[in-house]
Amino acid sequence: MPEEKNLNHELLKLAAKGCRLEIEPCTCRDPKWPFRLKGQSGVRAHWNPLTNDGDALKLAVELRLNIEINAGGVDVYSGDLDEGLYVPVCGNLQLWLASREITQGTHNNYKSALNLYWMPRLALVRIDLITTTLLRRVITETEWTSANVKRNAITRLSTILAAATREGLLTKNPAEVIELPKRSRKEIAPFTLAEANTIIDKLYEHKYWPSLIYAALFEFMFFTGLRLSEALAVRWDVIDMEKRTVHVKRTVALGAVEERTKTGRDRFVLLNDRALRAIQFARGYADRRRHGKGAVTETPFLFPPSKNAEHVKQTSDLHKQWVPVLNELGIRRRPPYNCRHTYATICLMSGLNPAFIAQQLGHSVQMLLSTYARWLNSSSDWSELEKLKIGIKSVSA
Repeated sequence: MPEEKNLNHELLKLAAKGCRLEIEPCTCRDPKWPFRLKGQSGVRAHWNPLTNDGDALKLAVELRLNIEINAGGVDVYSGDLDEGLYVPVCGNLQLWLASREITQGTHNNYKSALNLYWMPRLALVRIDLITTTLLRRVITETEWTSANVKRNAITRLSTILAAATREGLLTKNPAEVIELPKRSRKEIAPFTLAEANTIIDKLYEHKYWPSLIYAALFEFMFFTGLRLSEALAVRWDVIDMEKRTVHVKRTVALGAVEERTKTGRDRFVLLNDRALRAIQFARGYADRRRHGKGAVTETPFLFPPSKNAEHVKQTSDLHKQWVPVLNELGIRRRPPYNCRHTYATICLMSGLNPAFIAQQLGHSVQMLLSTYARWLNSSSDWSELEKLKIGIKSVSA
């Protein structure tokens, strides 16, 4: 077996050379990547000839394909480069992905899935040679950390291949018929109204006044149901105090404010008294900050960070304010996103119309009912049971 392994090793190295790629030892000291491939442009890529792209390299030699490694991926050409006859490979899907008009966060998610699960096996495979059987083999041989990770990776590849099919690069999508693992739902663990009020009151007791803006932020989220990224992107220009609405049309993503929401659809959320109280506090906070010291004394955002910036860059920054309060109060730790779950469940248990709640949250009614069915029922379960009148007969022992 060692001799066969070494023979394959050498054959694959020769195949790479046959594709006009230089091979050099890898300096990363990772045993998974003993070599680097170097293209004519000088760009290098990690390579393990026993696990990575071996069949594709041999195929490239047989088909006399010209291969070039570049910063964006791998280019493969059929025949003479001067002829301009281009045969795309799976590696070019990264270039295709970069040309799409999608948000940076979405782009990063798709690119991560491609690089982590698909490129090591498919980077040099011609797109028209990708089959369902090949994809099934890759899926079977991949160690998935969870069913959801596996589902997301397959879904993202299928989405990309479907678009490639629409553009004529494929006759059909080979990932379309692959069965997806069942989605495992995360536990919905909202706070009770009493817990929400206790958390808010404790945040307003903070002795360092710049941090009090987080109390207003969490009160606003608890009683509007906005996503964290949406609440952090709220500016004064979307608040209508006369109509008592906030126009949700922006989000914070990768440290920047983008003119969109997660779903791509904006919405108007009605402001109840608690949300209005948070806004009034934010207004007073803005006035005090305007007359204070610091690099940023004025900002168009309702809930700016307590230090020198216009807005909170990452939703993860909120945990520094959130976690210590929950620990001090002895309330079971749950992420700040559960403010949204709390708003939804309070509305349902108060008997509000599900269609109205869904509109406020930016959900479909179906999503709302499937996610929060337990709370929709809990408010009326006992009254429903009372309708069932059954005579009880005495039973002697």
